[in-house]
Formats: sequence, C-alpha cells, structure tokens
Amino acid sequence: MDAPLMSAEAMSAKTASESIEDIEIELLLDAVYRYYHYDFRHYARASIKRRLLQARKQWGYASVSDIQSAVLRDETILPRLLNFLTVQVSEMFRDPSYFRALREKVVPHLRTYPSLKVWVAGCSNGEELYSLSILFAEEGLSDRTMFYATDINPAALRAAQSGIYPLDRVRLFTENHRLSGGHGSLSEHYTADYDRAVFDRTLRERTVFSDHSLVTDAAFGEMHLISCRNVLIYFDRDLQDRVVGLFGESLARGGFLGIGSKESLRFSAHADMFSEFVREEKIYRRNAR
Repeated sequence: MDAPLMSAEAMSAKTASESIEDIEIELLLDAVYRYYHYDFRHYARASIKRRLLQARKQWGYASVSDIQSAVLRDETILPRLLNFLTVQVSEMFRDPSYFRALREKVVPHLRTYPSLKVWVAGCSNGEELYSLSILFAEEGLSDRTMFYATDINPAALRAAQSGIYPLDRVRLFTENHRLSGGHGSLSEHYTADYDRAVFDRTLRERTVFSDHSLVTDAAFGEMHLISCRNVLIYFDRDLQDRVVGLFGESLARGGFLGIGSKESLRFSAHADMFSEFVREEKIYRRNAR
C-alpha cells in the first residue's frame, strides 16, 4: 500500500521549519563572527548545517538558536563548538601517492634552495605536519627547513604540538609511510608509551605553531611549499577564490602547492597564478610571473 501523501499543511510547516533553521544558522554564524571573530559565514552551508544539527542533538538543545544563546553567554561553549565546525579527521601520510610524488618530484627542486619554508595550512591535529617533517628528515632537508603549522582551532594546535596519537592508529600510519616511499621504519620516529605513540621532539623543533585563519588573515610568505589538503572542499566558491589567491601571494616564485584529491584550482579566479605540476596528485607550481 502506498504511503499517504504529506498534507499541504504538513508540507508547509516542514518548509517553514527548514527556513527557520537556515535563518537560525545564519544568525549563529554572524554572532560567532561578531563576538569571537571566528568567521564561518562562507563555509559550505550544507556541511555547516549538518555539523550544527549534530551539535544540537548531542548537547540536547531544542534549536540552533539555543546554541547561539549558550555560546554568547558562556565562553566555555566556544571550544566545543569549534570542534564541531572545524574538521579534525586526518591520518599520517594520508593518500600515500601524494607524499610519494612530493618525495620523488618536488623534493629534487627543493634541494636547490639553501633554506626552505613549508606551510601546513589547516594543520588539524598535526598528522600532515609530522608526515612532512618525517619525509624531509628522510630526504636530508630538516636542517634547512622551517615549518609553519596553522589552524583556527586552539585545541587542534595543542594536539599538534604534543605529537601524541593513539597507538592503535599507528598500524595505518606505518602502512601509509611504507606506501609513500618512506625510508626505514616509522617506528624510528616515535616511542610507544602504553596506548600512545609519542613522536620525537626533533620532528617539531623547527616548527612554528600559529593561530591563522584562511578566511580573514593575510598572506604567510614566502613559502616554498604549501600543503593544504581537504580544506577547500569545506568553503564556498568565493572563499575558495580568496584562499587560492592567498596561497599564490604566500608562495615564492616557483613554489609548490598541494591540495586534496577532490579539490581543484581549475575554476578559481586565481588559477592563472599556477601551473599543474603533478596533475594526478593535485600538486601545482606557482608561475614565475
């Protein structure tokens, strides 16, 4: 038997409810920006909505407006909200072929510089930073390289600085490292401590950890490599354009930019600043002009 059709009144109520929810989300994002100066207004709205509804459900609020009221009146709510609005899912040597391409095709060019600057933009909990630091150590470039690891989430930056990860994740990290062309064993770079893997302090000795917003902050230059993977997909088109332009301004001429496998510069207003260097791994090179 066919399910009964939704009545006109019910459909109207559903549409009105969705419209109110969208308005509440817009007001919440505006409030967070005006009061705390965190700007999520140009993040992809579908993704933001999904995360806010997860937060509302988990926290037991009746509406998104209740989240707004809470975060404006209780500053301890903000870090919890940031953990929902920023994506902290990553792994070391994620997409090993990307790191193999850096090792085999980008590093030979980087060797020609007496000193290097590498920016890991949106570093999350630090997995990508440590992957690059290990790669550069294995290629003999550590002593001439400064790393800059940035994120807008203070909790993520603290996690990145600690270099501590659950030991049960290390098997995946180890396999990724092997597939990326890693030299030796990943175990050479960490100490097992009960259920944790503590990565060597030497891997972050030449790293600056900094709060930096791709939405509002200025260029971070002059870099020889910027790795910002799986971040642009969470931005709307205008913000993607802004960030690609920022990366172009932050790179030295001939510098390299690596983005996520599902991301592209093709439709950016600033695409002419770059040339494809390793097409299949989404690695670009800053044009000389």
